[in-house]
Amino acid sequence: QVQLVEFGGGSVQAGGRLRLSCVAPGSTGSRYAEAWFRQSPGKEREGVGYRDSDGMTHYADSVKGGFTISRDNAKNTLYLLMYSLKPEDSGMYYCATKTSDWVAWSLRLRVEGYDYWGQGTQVTVSS
Repeated sequence: QVQLVEFGGGSVQAGGRLRLSCVAPGSTGSRYAEAWFRQSPGKEREGVGYRDSDGMTHYADSVKGGFTISRDNAKNTLYLLMYSLKPEDSGMYYCATKTSDWVAWSLRLRVEGYDYWGQGTQVTVSS
């Protein structure tokens, strides 16, 4: 069982930035594939970006150039750095992991690609 805890969400104005963090207490997450998802009211949960255990990343087209995933292994923390935020980026953001070092290409930004989820952290971007 892997527990994930996200934090760092908040309210910002359009054009601002936020850094979300995801910690897996007691887990050596650096060996796992990890991802960030988001969900807005009335919409399906959508993949934002993916990172495998070698550090390779993959992003949804909607966030390319504006979002960056990184990991600090010393802190066992996964980050999502979001620049130039837009109101449409608002939603609950979740980190997810799969207890393997990679996820098949077709599943990297899909909910079914992951085994464990955090409770989420809310991001609100105002215009």
